[in-house]
Amino acid sequence: MEDKPGGFSGSREWIGSVEVALVLDQLFDVPGKIVHTRSGRELEEVFEKLKTHFDQTGCPVMMGGDLDASSKGVFGTCQTSSEKYFLIVDPHFVKTDACETDSADLVEAGWAKWVNLDGFSGSSFYNLCLPQIKSDALNPE
Repeated sequence: MEDKPGGFSGSREWIGSVEVALVLDQLFDVPGKIVHTRSGRELEEVFEKLKTHFDQTGCPVMMGGDLDASSKGVFGTCQTSSEKYFLIVDPHFVKTDACETDSADLVEAGWAKWVNLDGFSGSSFYNLCLPQIKSDALNPE
């Protein structure tokens, strides 16, 4: 893709949401819309955008930050009368033959959880990659 120096390939360097969007677009012809917040406090401002994305596509969102550097898969939103949450799934989970993977096990092990928007770092920016699935991909014939 030539967006990284030559030594990047084969390294243990991380990629972020922007690079995820580039890979999805180049390899699968699925563009990614990047939504940027300057801090975790601004996630409140993009909550409805993510809710609409999930309602319309059902497609997961990749989320990463700078000071909060653990990458996250966002798989849903939830809102109560006073709180807002993202359903976070750790993208580092790898299923092995020896491990059970029903939803209760994933939650118990901490691989999936509802995170209150207040639980994100106020000191970290966040980039979210919203894959722009084509409408014909949602309704295959």
